[in-house]
Amino acid sequence: MENLNNLKPDIKVSVRQTFGIDTAMSVDGFSKRNEFVPTIDNNYKFDRDTTLAILSGFAFNKRVLIQGYHGTGKSTHIEQVASRLNWPCVRVNLDSHISRVDLIGKDAIILKDNKQVTEFREGVLPWSIQNPVALVFDEYDAGRPDVMFVIQRVLEQEGSFTLLDKNKVLRQNKFFRLFATTNTVGLGDTSGLYHGTQQINQGQMDRWNIITTLNYLSFEKEFEIILAKNQKLNNTKGKETISNMIKVASLTRKGFINGDISTVMSPRTVLHWAENFEIFKDAGYSFRVTFLNKCDDLEKNIIAEYYQRCFGEDLPESTVNIKI
Repeated sequence: MENLNNLKPDIKVSVRQTFGIDTAMSVDGFSKRNEFVPTIDNNYKFDRDTTLAILSGFAFNKRVLIQGYHGTGKSTHIEQVASRLNWPCVRVNLDSHISRVDLIGKDAIILKDNKQVTEFREGVLPWSIQNPVALVFDEYDAGRPDVMFVIQRVLEQEGSFTLLDKNKVLRQNKFFRLFATTNTVGLGDTSGLYHGTQQINQGQMDRWNIITTLNYLSFEKEFEIILAKNQKLNNTKGKETISNMIKVASLTRKGFINGDISTVMSPRTVLHWAENFEIFKDAGYSFRVTFLNKCDDLEKNIIAEYYQRCFGEDLPESTVNIKI
């Protein structure tokens, strides 16, 4: 990977002007972009509390953990803040296949002077901590125990990292930043929705300086986002359709909280539904292929009823259409 060690923040970014949050706070940023800076989404809507937490991470080198339901845009939120600061950002998904070796690095056989030699190749973690990079661990609570103990070493702001494979101690770059997203708050899967998540020991949780929650948006904000992403629906009929889509999603969320259903519509799912509606021009069919077909067969009639309440039409899965 490219060495970014010579890069340093060289501008101040106004939070009020850039993010629309009423505060005098300003954050360091870079004047030039590079290949590691995420692409700016001009239609992105920032959540005030989450944005302030992330900005504090960048400005004051705080370790920030964002917790919330799936599909609420936790990782995207970090990327969109980084994109406006021109801050290099790398995302790593901590699924069960990511091992200690993947993070730290391993010996690799390479060609050198026409000879095969063994050389240690650093993983993403040693490279990140030596560069002005925001490292984001997705699905942090799904990480394997051996991986979590590796990460624990760099959770301290001034913590050094000992690379045993090279007998080398790595010092953190002054502008290295660390973030993580998680579906649970370190307690493991208490709802049955997030299989594979682990309990995180309190010693590790205590090392996160800021923990913020990003859950489902208000109706107005979700409506703004879906409309901004689907400009072809920016008309009276299209707005009514989006409004009904969000109402269906809201019913699934209430049903999930009440224990009536086990699958829930995230904002990401609503966005996919709106995109599929533009393709098929049929709200019912696009709803079925986007969400309903993912659901438990025993719950489909309940979810079809949610759709009927909002759109005033029955789906094939509705109770009234089931023949006994």
